[in-house]
Amino acid sequence: MAVKIKRGDTVRVIAGKDKGKEGKVLSVKEKKILVEGVNMVTKHEKPSMSNQHGGIISKESPLDISNVMYLHNGKVTRIGYKMDGDKKVRVAKATGEVID
Repeated sequence: MAVKIKRGDTVRVIAGKDKGKEGKVLSVKEKKILVEGVNMVTKHEKPSMSNQHGGIISKESPLDISNVMYLHNGKVTRIGYKMDGDKKVRVAKATGEVID
């Protein structure tokens, strides 16, 4: 099954502790997705060259891709594909509009 959500898309969380939050997709790997400002966890880091003092930092943790939906014009929608001439484009199922 193809992953229909790409980096840079805006999504809304539909399940889990952050249900209802919206954010921009930072990365997509297999069936996991990283969304800006969603599913934050605290992590203890040792001092290193990039972080001289170390300490407790807060960062995003991956979500399962099934827990988010694509946000198009303020409404969540599923994504489909159709051929536009000789190009395959993504389409919002709710409105039928071409996404990209």
